[in-house]
Amino acid sequence: MDVLYFAWVRERIGRPKDKVETGAATVRDLVEELRAREARYEAAFADLDALRVAVDQELADFDAPLAGVREVAFFPPMTGG
Repeated sequence: MDVLYFAWVRERIGRPKDKVETGAATVRDLVEELRAREARYEAAFADLDALRVAVDQELADFDAPLAGVREVAFFPPMTGG
């Protein structure tokens, strides 16, 4: 699956996207797998309250199932202005 990173998440990880082979059942499980990769992923996912997630381009929560999903995107909350 494609895992996309936006804004400061991308900056902390140092790349805009990863291609991930995963057996994770939920977004939260995927985050735990990513955190275990390297310190930069741990830093990016240190505070899940500061992140939003989209699954196949639909807003979701961290307990969303990943079966059949092609894309997960992580980004900070959007603000108006």
